[in-house]
Amino acid sequence: MKFDEYQELAAKYDFFEATEDANQVGFLEKVLGLVGEAGETADKIKKLIRDKNGVVNDEDRAAVAKELGDTLWYLAGISRYLNVPLSEVAQGNLDKLESRLQRDKLHGEGDER
Repeated sequence: MKFDEYQELAAKYDFFEATEDANQVGFLEKVLGLVGEAGETADKIKKLIRDKNGVVNDEDRAAVAKELGDTLWYLAGISRYLNVPLSEVAQGNLDKLESRLQRDKLHGEGDER
């Protein structure tokens, strides 16, 4: 599946109408949801490290994948509210990383390195 196709299909499950108003409740709900789901993903991985010495089985993999899917849904929603295709977000990220790699700037701090 392509990113933009996912973004379009995922919109079916949004209770709010997407607008480009960052104060709109639907947009804020997506931002808070993204943070929450990212936290749930991190918590599952933390428990793998703490309780299972980092050993991942199929059940663990499926549980983390579900959280990653929820995270993706919120990310797609935020992008949609901003009227930015998810494919553009993905490509922009790869372009940024490639530039950093070419300039030997993958390590370090700051968005503009």
